[in-house]
Amino acid sequence: MEKILIVEDDAGISDFVNAELKHEGYTTCTALDGRTALENFEKEKPDLILLDIMLPQLSGLEVLRRIRKSSNIPVIILTARGETYDKVNGLNAGADDYIAKPFEIEELLARMSAVLRRSIAPNSKNSKLKNGKLILVPDSMKVTLSDTDLNLSKTEYLMLKFFMENQEKVLTRPQILDSVWGEGHFIDENTVDVYVGYLRSKIDQTAGAEYIKTIRGIGYKMLKVE
Repeated sequence: MEKILIVEDDAGISDFVNAELKHEGYTTCTALDGRTALENFEKEKPDLILLDIMLPQLSGLEVLRRIRKSSNIPVIILTARGETYDKVNGLNAGADDYIAKPFEIEELLARMSAVLRRSIAPNSKNSKLKNGKLILVPDSMKVTLSDTDLNLSKTEYLMLKFFMENQEKVLTRPQILDSVWGEGHFIDENTVDVYVGYLRSKIDQTAGAEYIKTIRGIGYKMLKVE
């Protein structure tokens, strides 16, 4: 069974989640502050991290940024209910999903299962995907633009892959959500717009060409670029 690192400074919440996950068969380890979280990440080699945003010593966002420099491990951030700022910044830093506190354990378990499924899902295609000077290699998760490697989060990579597999097709936000986050996701459609913005900042602005076009009221389309 997968090992879960629980990073939460509220001992009551940490103990509750720890007990519930063990009951479900998961192996667990915990951390009450940011520095211990990084130490346990290196030592315990977890399969998924539940990461609170507000932590002593190092914030959850800083912990996530440091982890993302070397790993694509699935991360679900824990935020205060209604804190859109934390959600957006967490996703921007590379989180795979978020859940607002207080939460029902059933929802947390469902989100964990969905994120873990996506992290181990095999690639359906291993050939290179090309569009102009943009190249994506599925079997290595490598993306280059004009022979320069692009540093994409796992979510950005999955979204770009879906666009490149469907060039010149209009894709709705629900279609994009299902492809990137899996069916049964709990992600708001506005999150698609946030991640398209991230991709544009890394691809369109760098290439000096429009790759992803907004289709007003529907979704997006990847244009073919010479």
